[in-house]
Amino acid sequence: MINGVAMREVSPGDAAGLAETLRRNRVSMRPFEPYRPEEFYTEHGQRERISGLLAERAAGRLRPYVLIEAATGRPVGAVNLGSIALGPFRSGGLGYWVDQAWAGRGLATAAVNEVCRIAHEELGLHRVEAGTLVDNTASQRVLAKAGFEQYGTAPKYLHINGAWRDHRLFQRLLHDDPPTD
Repeated sequence: MINGVAMREVSPGDAAGLAETLRRNRVSMRPFEPYRPEEFYTEHGQRERISGLLAERAAGRLRPYVLIEAATGRPVGAVNLGSIALGPFRSGGLGYWVDQAWAGRGLATAAVNEVCRIAHEELGLHRVEAGTLVDNTASQRVLAKAGFEQYGTAPKYLHINGAWRDHRLFQRLLHDDPPTD
């Protein structure tokens, strides 16, 4: 736990709290997010989204986590390790966000470090990748503090806030052990 916030796997019971937190942060997150339909910001929309996340987790392709304020039980962020690939690649893709009211307190860095620990110790992944918009310096700072290095730029990588946007690509190599499967 850091600053009274704990990280745990997301559950269906998080739907209402996530919907409220996402609605409250909608404007501040818009420049960094793909288009989201109105349903995304509702409890029902989050319940459906969580159901999909948990199905991906059951298939071994995703580890979805939520950051919870210990005093209130309210979600204040999320972090996902997705696109999990085993075999010779042994990699996963990282995504995260933190409630604007909690930004700058080290929550994202702590969550990213914990997900990297899980990726290494529980999943045996070799590397974790992340991409940020080229001008998202706050997210780039999080990644740098968590030991990620930039390895490239991807032109028109993701459709964000209404247009195809360039991204900086980062990775953190976790170990150099050979694959076990």
